[in-house]
Amino acid sequence: MTEHVSLDPAALRTIFADCRQCGTCCRSYRKITLQADEVEFIRKMGGHVGVDVSLAQLRDRPMDEVVAEALASGKVFMIHPDDKGCLFLQKRNDKYYCRIYHHRPRACQGFRCNLADSSFLELFGGADSIHLLGQNRFGLPL
Repeated sequence: MTEHVSLDPAALRTIFADCRQCGTCCRSYRKITLQADEVEFIRKMGGHVGVDVSLAQLRDRPMDEVVAEALASGKVFMIHPDDKGCLFLQKRNDKYYCRIYHHRPRACQGFRCNLADSSFLELFGGADSIHLLGQNRFGLPL
């Protein structure tokens, strides 16, 4: 039988660093999961929105059908197509700020900095990793 273990929130917070506004997270992640209600806002603000489809899917069916299926299954992302990072990231006085901070996607709201260097990205699967995005500070879904 599994025993319930209570977690000490203070102990869990010690593995996460306070944000240093270094911008590493916003420059490193190439795609951020979007919820259905966030897509239109990101598009209106000029962000790049894409869906996760494969060429194999496109061989057998029309693009409109494959994209509609991806949208319905929640495979929608805010895409950062270059090495500059998020379109909404701006640098002022050697610190980075989010231009849509109060309206940023829930995946970004749930992100917690952990080392903010390549060791964190390598630990969780590379620069395209989104495994920890969209989770609260205890690793639970938002």
